[in-house]
Order: sequence, then structure tokens, then C-alpha cells
Amino acid sequence: MAEIKKRILSFSNGKQVKLYGNSVAIGKSMEISEAYAPNIFGFFAQQGDEKSAAVLNPYKLTVDELQELADYNIRLWMDFKDAIRKHGLDNLKVFNKEAVLI
Repeated sequence: MAEIKKRILSFSNGKQVKLYGNSVAIGKSMEISEAYAPNIFGFFAQQGDEKSAAVLNPYKLTVDELQELADYNIRLWMDFKDAIRKHGLDNLKVFNKEAVLI
């Protein structure tokens, strides 16, 4: 299973990709990108000052809303897996045409 540690995306086959952000995101178009900032839900702490640690939730999302967001992203990743299984990596049909702005 792939994992991210110290901004390195590592795959089970040994391949590694250096990330500039701290996570990987998928959009409705099925495009995958790096996410640079935890601006919806995140963690903040001053370096070396554990007492300053805080949860960032600028939109005041509830537990139910965050779980709904997780379900939405899980569905997108599952749709992506299905699309590459069905169409392969070199076929534009992998992408959600309605979400891609051309």
C-alpha cells in the first residue's frame, strides 16, 4: 500500500515520489494532484511549542459533515480505480468529462 512519510510518496514496488505538499488529492474530474495546505481541516502548532497546538476547522464543519466529505473522497478514489481498470492509463475516458474544463 502506498504511504506518505516526510513528504515522500512511497509505493509497495519501491518507487518514490517527492512531494512539495503534505497530501494527495483527487477532484471530481478524476485528476490527481498534491495538496499543499490543510485549509479545510488541519492541525497547527508552533515549532517546539506543543502547548500552542490547535485543531483548525475554519468552516466549523461538524463530525457528520467531515464524514460526508470523507465518503465523497472515498467514492472519487473508487471511481478512479474503476476507470483505470476499465480504460487504462492512456485513455481520456478515465476522466470525468463533465468536470473537466476545456
